[in-house]
Amino acid sequence: MTFDIISFFDEATKSVSYILGDPGTKRCAVIDCVLDFDARAGRTSTASADALIGRIREEGYELEWILETHVHADHLSAAPYVKSVLGGQTAIGANVAAVQQTFAGVFNAGDDFATDGSQFDRLFEDGERFAVGEAEVKVMHTPGHTPACVTYVAGDAAFIGDTLFMPDYGTARCDFPNGDSRQLYRSMQRILALPEETRLFHCHDYAPGGRDYAWESTVGQQKRENIHLCDASDEDAYAEFRDGRDATLSMPALILPAVQVNMRAGVFPAPEDNGVSYLKLPLNQL
Repeated sequence: MTFDIISFFDEATKSVSYILGDPGTKRCAVIDCVLDFDARAGRTSTASADALIGRIREEGYELEWILETHVHADHLSAAPYVKSVLGGQTAIGANVAAVQQTFAGVFNAGDDFATDGSQFDRLFEDGERFAVGEAEVKVMHTPGHTPACVTYVAGDAAFIGDTLFMPDYGTARCDFPNGDSRQLYRSMQRILALPEETRLFHCHDYAPGGRDYAWESTVGQQKRENIHLCDASDEDAYAEFRDGRDATLSMPALILPAVQVNMRAGVFPAPEDNGVSYLKLPLNQL
């Protein structure tokens, strides 16, 4: 299986979105698309998503899937907007329900907020397979950063969300609600059990040391060079390191607006009687 992979880097959130295309059928998926958000003004815009949409049209692709690797805490999903323009089905790992159940309480989302993942068109179980065009994609449940994290394995490529970063930046934090450093260690071992030449596509890059931004590595490179894994001899050592490091980190700048929207599959909370949609700012909850 040979896929076309086109990446889009959003410098504001240091996020990477992807088009995954089957060149034979000219059908594609979008992975982790970004809605622009000005937190100071509470204003959204679609420049990033429009660039992605424009490239799909330029390449002559038909969009089949709008995939999320997890409920993101650092950017708002553009999935509903992309779907409204190009169609396609939204999808995420089936354990999104666990995230929804936790954050429904944090945001006091109300009885009308379903916590069964039904906001998405498709929920993927571990090991499930689906097609982009005629090319097969396999889903791996890779929790730890969040309970709902999944990896999409497509040919010699794997889209791994936030489990691993570029080797010089390390691995994902596990201190969000229901995160688990031991689970993350086991999930990373599943990814690292893929063939060494497997290309890993990351959801973020922060360019440590001022290097150029980069978002593609390999399994072999991660095994040899990842600064967090090279210093952790086993699960116990990794969990001790990860938990200690996480205790020093601040929450992501957009976690409250991002999770509030993304747990709804990118849909804003229902407008109030004045026609305006509002985001809540829960105090002392995280």
